[in-house]
Amino acid sequence: MRAASSLAALSLYIMTFPLLAKTTNHQFIEKIDTVFANKFLPNAPGCSVGVIKDSKLVFAKGYGLANLEHDIPLSADSVFRMASVSKQFTATAVLLLADEGLIDLQEDIRTYLPELADYGSKVTVNAMLGHFAGMGDYDMVGDSYEGKAKGQHSTLKSAAGGEFRLGNEDYLSIDEFYQVVKKLPLKRKPDTQMEYSNFAYFLLSMLVEERSGMTLREYSEKNIFKPLGMKHTFFSDDANEIVINRASGYAPLKSGGYETNMTNLFWVGDGGLHTSITELLLWDQQFYSPQLGKNPQEFLKKMLTPNSQHQLGGQFYANGQFVKPMENMTKYAHSGGWLGTSTYYARIPEEKLSVAVLCNDVSQNPGKYSNQILDSYFD
Repeated sequence: MRAASSLAALSLYIMTFPLLAKTTNHQFIEKIDTVFANKFLPNAPGCSVGVIKDSKLVFAKGYGLANLEHDIPLSADSVFRMASVSKQFTATAVLLLADEGLIDLQEDIRTYLPELADYGSKVTVNAMLGHFAGMGDYDMVGDSYEGKAKGQHSTLKSAAGGEFRLGNEDYLSIDEFYQVVKKLPLKRKPDTQMEYSNFAYFLLSMLVEERSGMTLREYSEKNIFKPLGMKHTFFSDDANEIVINRASGYAPLKSGGYETNMTNLFWVGDGGLHTSITELLLWDQQFYSPQLGKNPQEFLKKMLTPNSQHQLGGQFYANGQFVKPMENMTKYAHSGGWLGTSTYYARIPEEKLSVAVLCNDVSQNPGKYSNQILDSYFD
């Protein structure tokens, strides 16, 4: 960690909710603050932190700057690109399609997207939701992929004719990316193991579009965000749009200081969601007072049920959430990392406790910070 100034020096860059401290143990609040107090310079990017207890935001602070060029501090309202934390929102949209009777989760994805490659095996929607469909990931795009000799890669090139660079150098529209991904074969036979696949979740966004007649952005706005009162949460599928309260992304330079680190890839499903700490409170409340689905309680139960008994690192996967059984409780969590953003959101339902750490410095470790917060709660 970089050296940091004192907490007093950070005070100008902190957005807090002082009255909310009454709703939780004051000592716990102090412990949370000590996790972050000496980690960020006031003129550097940092993290927005939120702790939710009993469906109330009991801690919300921003450490560091949302925009270095204009000296804008991070706050609980700063809007972050959530990277893979987006997957639980994509999964919710897919489950809502099933709830409407528009899809069958146990049906082959090619029933709905017949233009996909012939996988030679049935690949269910549920398998894609749970990462055991046998699909690959971004390492299958470009010439360097180890499966090239087996034909398990794309010959996608950059505009200059070289290997396509995933990040902020080369550009593809959603449709152009779909034309690439839909031709790729499976990496392995379905239902043999859990193997994380961003491609699967991107294809799920195309499933939503095909079956609803709306983009994932439009469908989630109508069926998720608006019902939950989330007015500033959306899937960003337009590289040129203006995002109010955006936390700009940065990466540290070896020589010191930072450089802008923002993606120009704006397909959605595997990522692309934009939201804030204050908006995540509304999402978090859905898990205790559910509003989505024809039968909200049954819908929530399905959302929390692992898609299979396959495990990855000792964890199950339930519709965009890693599920870790612990002593007398369960942790639902997901991290997200992409250019200029590093995020983490975790819930422990038995305690009605959630932690969200959203960082606009790609070198930060929000999962570690979240675990430190949870450890301080259980001390």
